[in-house]
Amino acid sequence: MPSPIGELRVIARDGAIVAIEFSPFRGLSDGRPIGERADDDPLLSRAVEQLTAYFARELQEFDLPLAPQGSAFQQKVWDQLRQIGWGRTASYGEIAHRLGHTNAASRAVGLANGRNPIPIVIPCHRVIGADGSLTGYAGGLDRKQLLLELEQDALF
Repeated sequence: MPSPIGELRVIARDGAIVAIEFSPFRGLSDGRPIGERADDDPLLSRAVEQLTAYFARELQEFDLPLAPQGSAFQQKVWDQLRQIGWGRTASYGEIAHRLGHTNAASRAVGLANGRNPIPIVIPCHRVIGADGSLTGYAGGLDRKQLLLELEQDALF
């Protein structure tokens, strides 16, 4: 699907979204799930509708069945990411503390954040450095910046 941050590929399996990918898309050889193009799939259509509304600043919270694949720790981190609301950010250390860990777990949180297979819907772009700086993003820091700017309240 086209978006303000480039083409996106939405992947569903067994009635749930399992991945959103940024272009350039990877091939089949990396082992990630991919299937036939299915423009008429109701779930994929709903995901595209919600993403389109998000980019139009008409949707702040997604309502989609998700099934990200990852370790138990990664799942906990991704659950915490979904608690960071529209226009808000949290540091890696804050996420670690919410999970009952010390700042020493910030690196592990960062690794889990970087392995998030469903960016935007699981808003890993909302995680920043402790000093407020933008840090790594699988889609690139330029996309992270654009997503954060999109979520800022318009000043009129």
